[in-house]
Amino acid sequence: MAQSKTFSPYSPTSLAFHEPKRASLLYNDRVCCPRKLPSAMELGARTSELHGNACVSISSNGRGAGSRNKQVIRAALPSYKESEILEATNNRGLRGKLKKVVLAYSGGLDTSVIVPWLRENYGCEVVCFTADVGQGIKELEGLEAKAKASGACQLVVKDLKEEFVKDFIFPCLRAGAIYERKYLLGTSMARPVIAKAMVDVAEEVGADAVAHGCTGKGNDQVRFELTFFALNPKLNVVAPWREWDITGREDAIEYAKKHNVPVPVTKKSIYSRDGNLWHLSHEGDILEDPANEPKKDMYMLTVDPEDAPNQPEYVEIGIVSGIPVSVNGKELSPASLLSELNQIGGRHGVGRIDMVENRLVGMKSRGVYETPGGTILFAAARELESLTLDRETIQVKDSLALKYAELVYAGRWFDPLRESLDAFVEKITETTTGSVILKLYKGSITVTSRKSPYSLYRQDISSFESGDIYDQADAAGFIRLYGLPTRVRAMLEKGI
Repeated sequence: MAQSKTFSPYSPTSLAFHEPKRASLLYNDRVCCPRKLPSAMELGARTSELHGNACVSISSNGRGAGSRNKQVIRAALPSYKESEILEATNNRGLRGKLKKVVLAYSGGLDTSVIVPWLRENYGCEVVCFTADVGQGIKELEGLEAKAKASGACQLVVKDLKEEFVKDFIFPCLRAGAIYERKYLLGTSMARPVIAKAMVDVAEEVGADAVAHGCTGKGNDQVRFELTFFALNPKLNVVAPWREWDITGREDAIEYAKKHNVPVPVTKKSIYSRDGNLWHLSHEGDILEDPANEPKKDMYMLTVDPEDAPNQPEYVEIGIVSGIPVSVNGKELSPASLLSELNQIGGRHGVGRIDMVENRLVGMKSRGVYETPGGTILFAAARELESLTLDRETIQVKDSLALKYAELVYAGRWFDPLRESLDAFVEKITETTTGSVILKLYKGSITVTSRKSPYSLYRQDISSFESGDIYDQADAAGFIRLYGLPTRVRAMLEKGI
């Protein structure tokens, strides 16, 4: 019988490796690895499947900025005899030696193969880590069995949905951060919260390295690793897709069979998808040609606007200091609020974006995004600011929003510049409090009402009727002074 060995604050057991490890190179300079987007994220057809909580929860203290209460599920995986554990972990791997690696784990083919690859190449124990950021119950089912079968010694799942929305999504919303006019930064915001949690787990279990499954052609490798660098520069980073000889799905399947790792029996999607509580992205297949229209059955969060209800729906968003707090008069937690709006917006076909964007690594890529709740919130926040912010402030805020979005997109969430911009935005939105009513109809959003106790709009001043505050005769002198540079230039050109 296998014997358990406790080695972490979670009191999980260790799983010895079937195959002895050969040595590994300890990275003093970090070998980075981007987190690979799951190739077939089957998130379910509708948002009801995307917002459940599949975790049995306990409390655990976080680290650094963000929510202090994390929801954690502990999975203690069966272990082999202590002698086998010592034999496996004392040997060096093919590429060097690491003690324990925390792997960003989805349970898909790529990350399942990475587990034995890490053990074989770095002679290490592997702790699988999965973050629940609202990707859906289906993505969390069976993870313990998959991790065990792959050879992991421990599985840790943390529910990060509330932290994700409160500490990452809402600051971006308040800043008005949109990348290249369209992209609402769904994946960009999720990576730092996941990477931050990985650093926490690495400290808790005594790991000396972290790993992810990102490819060397995408943005996520940068987002993960900049977070690792910022929060714990001592951690070694392993990026299998930048090191191994596996070049595609068939190679991965062959490697899995060779190492007795069960291949996940899932239908291979023709699209590469990434989903969380904020959005669902689609890339690949026919989308790689920007001239192709997306297929109708590709969308999973939103109905086709043509098939949406024939009657509009009105929704009221309550906002306090730039942060959403209620829907239709009902106060909700950040994650619950966003989940509610995803369902409302999704049934009206709201929040579809099709764009060609410039990746951080230099290439252009085409992606289609579904962000129903986020699109509603951006419309409401922007409209309320039209009442509460003056012209100069709006112009400065809009210009800084571009930089804010660029920083987030590039993985620089923990950069002092982003934090400084956030402090500025928090200050100027102190009075952005009130409510906005929006009409949703067949993919469109129309503002029908906006109110704020701090509104700078004065009907007695703006009215076409005469008033005591604004004397129309004053405009003549203003125009002469305001237009003086224009008049002087014209006089010069005409020799007057």
